[in-house]
Amino acid sequence: MTKFVTKTTPIRFIELMIKIMKKTFSTVVWQEDEWFVAQCLEVDVASQGRTEKKALKNLREALALHFTPPVATVLPSVQKIELEVAA
Repeated sequence: MTKFVTKTTPIRFIELMIKIMKKTFSTVVWQEDEWFVAQCLEVDVASQGRTEKKALKNLREALALHFTPPVATVLPSVQKIELEVAA
């Protein structure tokens, strides 16, 4: 009997462990000049389009990207920055 072993990378393992589910979000859409703006009320994500339909389509895409786990090609580094602000 032959055993086949597949190599699973850590990123692929995480992808396999993520539970996919459908969720409904509330949105508001308004017009600013010739553009329609669609904003999600539960998550701070918004998009725009020339039509209300296009703005909602773009918002769906933006939300999908928002919830997609990041896949870094280079390990991120944590850095501190200094900034002068008014007291």
